[in-house]
This record gives sequence, C-alpha cells and structure tokens, in this order.
Amino acid sequence: MMKSLDALALGPSECGPAEQRTDPSALRVTEIAPNDRIVTFDAVGLWQYRDLLRVLIVRDLKVLYRQTALGACWAIAQPLFTVLIFTVIFGHFAKIPTDGAPYALFAGSAVVLWTYFSEAVRRSANGLVAEAELIRKIYFPRLVIPLATVVSPMVDFAIALGVLLVLMLCYGAVPDWHLVLAVPTLGVTAMLALGVSLWLGPVNVRFRDIKHMLPFVIQIWMYASPIVYASSIVPASVRWIYALNPMVGLIEAFRFAILGGTPPDAFAVAVSVTAALALLVSGLIFFQRMERSFADVI
Repeated sequence: MMKSLDALALGPSECGPAEQRTDPSALRVTEIAPNDRIVTFDAVGLWQYRDLLRVLIVRDLKVLYRQTALGACWAIAQPLFTVLIFTVIFGHFAKIPTDGAPYALFAGSAVVLWTYFSEAVRRSANGLVAEAELIRKIYFPRLVIPLATVVSPMVDFAIALGVLLVLMLCYGAVPDWHLVLAVPTLGVTAMLALGVSLWLGPVNVRFRDIKHMLPFVIQIWMYASPIVYASSIVPASVRWIYALNPMVGLIEAFRFAILGGTPPDAFAVAVSVTAALALLVSGLIFFQRMERSFADVI
C-alpha cells in the first residue's frame, strides 16, 4: 500500500514503465467532423463497416418474418395473390390487352420488380427513424442504413422471381437469352430506390408526414406504371410524357427480359437510367448535408 502511495507522489520522470504508459498525453484522440465537400462517397468507410451492413441486412430479414406462421412463405404469397387478383379483375373481367402474353405472366413480370422497388423505398424511408437509438449512440457511416434497407428486399425478389419462372413453365413459356437483361434492370431499379430513399429518409427525420404520405404515393405510382396494362394502350401523342415516369422503362425492360416480345422503348429506358443516376447523385449530396444533424433531430 505504501509503495503505491509513493509511486503516486513521484513525478512523471520518476515513475516506472507501468506508470508512464498511463500518461494521458500519450493517448490517441480521434476527432470525427462533418465533411465539407459537396459530394463524397466514403467507400473506405463503408468497407470498414461491412460487417454492420451484413448484420443489419440479416436482422431485417429475421425481424420481417419473426413470429409469423408462414415465415418466408409470405415472400411467395404476397406477389402470387397480387398476380391472381390482377388476373381475375383486369385479365378476365376487364380484358386488358397484354401484347399477346398470358395475363398472369404479363402482370407477374411487372409485379415482381415493382414489389421489390416499393418495398425498398418503404423500408428505406423509415430506416433512419427506426435506427434512432443506434444513430444517437455510436458513429458509423449513416449511408449503411439506406444501403441495408435497399439490399435486404432482394432476397424476397429472388424468391418471387423463382416462383415466376415456375409459373412460366406451367404456361409452357421458356425464358431465352433475354433473361440476362434482368440483372442490369434490377441494378438500375436498386439505384433508383436508393436515390429516392436518400431524399425521403432525411426528410422523414424532420417531418414524420412521410410515413403517412408514402403508402398513398406508392399506390398512385403503381397505377401510373405499366403493371396491370401495357404501355401500348397509352395514346402515342402523350406517350413521351408517360415515359417520364422512371419505372415505365424499367418495367418494360424487365418484362422483355422475362417474356421477350416487343423490346422496351429506348426513350423510356434512357429516362429511367438518367433519373436513377440523377436521384442517386443528388440524394448523396442531400443526405450528406443532412446527416450531421441526424443525432440531434431524430
């Protein structure tokens, strides 16, 4: 005991090695400050926190189907029943033209992609608020949250796509080489969903109206896209205005990749790619400017 008291009375030069290692001046201090550049993409930071990204994706999948009787079967039931309802109402009763394809396949090829997009936007718009405790307590690249919420619905998309391919075999339709186009189409759709999310997420942090408004907007957006009907029924004089909806070109491209037939309109596809890039870049700028206040406002 006396030895320890004597050691406390000694100056820094008289302390032994153990005492010198506890000198506060020898500690490293890391200061985290906002980046003042107009737009940045911290790829290094995202890579360093890749384990957090993986954990959030896996957790989202577990939470989604936790304490459900059907579990992951909901990923099959939701698009399947949607296609069934559309087929009965719009295919059987309304006799909507499908450019020669069976209505179930016509609607299913669009529902699969639309379900992914709408689910990614819905989860991402509420993702920052849902992770409020995590944001307030520790530092990590905030971009991890919208990335995780855009990636996790891809598992449901893969399951639904498998069901669609089985349905195609039941109708005697076999996918051809156009199926490879589904991959870049999904990639652009993910970019579009992430771009929209980078705008809606920060706005939702300040104004919680987004969670009330979003279901209504998504429903309107769905009927403004060629899901239950073909783009060919839109009058030619206003088709270019209709093609300004970025989901028009993506749904047409995905339907072509699955079913073949008439290639998608080049102008509509160009609008989709341009809109996805513009929303992604502008969303990164907006997200970066807003993220410094997330912990205070959320």
